[in-house]
Amino acid sequence: MAPTQVIVEVGSRKLKLTNLEKVLYPDVGFTKASVIDYYVRIAPVMLDHIGDRGITMRRFPDGVHAESFFNKRCPDWRPDWLNAVRGPGESDGPIDYCRLDEVASIAWAANLAALEIHSPMARGDNIEAPTMLVFDLDPGDSTAMAECCQVALSLVEVLDSVGLQAWPKTSGSKGLQMYVPLNTPHTHDHVGAFARATGQLLERRTPQTITTTMGKNNRVGKVLIDWSQNSRHKTTIAPYSLRAKATPTVSTPVTWDEVEAGATGDPLSFDAATVLDRVADHGDLFAPTVTLEQELPGSSQ
Repeated sequence: MAPTQVIVEVGSRKLKLTNLEKVLYPDVGFTKASVIDYYVRIAPVMLDHIGDRGITMRRFPDGVHAESFFNKRCPDWRPDWLNAVRGPGESDGPIDYCRLDEVASIAWAANLAALEIHSPMARGDNIEAPTMLVFDLDPGDSTAMAECCQVALSLVEVLDSVGLQAWPKTSGSKGLQMYVPLNTPHTHDHVGAFARATGQLLERRTPQTITTTMGKNNRVGKVLIDWSQNSRHKTTIAPYSLRAKATPTVSTPVTWDEVEAGATGDPLSFDAATVLDRVADHGDLFAPTVTLEQELPGSSQ
């Protein structure tokens, strides 16, 4: 049977969607059509977090159990209406990244089996100025989400002591992430240095449970506070992005009450259907990160 191909209208755009019947999450029968449907439905809230940034797509053309690749450079054959924005690229210089700034562009990416959307800390119009700080809490062997939640609560105490607020979200995989919105002038070096110093402060307090040092051997029984995600060249899984796991889990904004419950062992993992229900019930829990203005200690502003 020939693969499906259909022309659809998304807003004012026409898109050709292909291979809609292809199963991208074989364990649960989640098809490319289901992936596109999820992204179109979540787009109204997701756009606030990625629409002004140059994104990196992680594509899984044959599903989550097959090979994948990161697609940084926005392809020349993209639709003429799909915008691109200059970004840091690699060691050989800047490149143009896709800018998914409308529902149709998110649907276009989903049709490429871009299951994961990764975004930088800076907006596309000023890649030298991060608008947020991220702590990526990654559990090592013999640790899990509960330990990540415990570390997050310790981080909140430190941030609160210097007048900063943070918003948590699951990574959609094993860990938890905390975003500190800035939306005021900062440099990547300043943000990275603050994130590193904060992580190292907690590492000194409880070296038996926390590390800031990369490397699998350093993380056994510990949670890695990955401060390096604040680098100019790095991206982090975007809020509301799917993850390429056995089931279509999502990087999901959560409340601090949920983090406290997670610290005692309550599950903290959500799939696509659950996330759509959460947004319908509670709105975008990550909305404040887009506009809240905060300054890190040591800022000259």
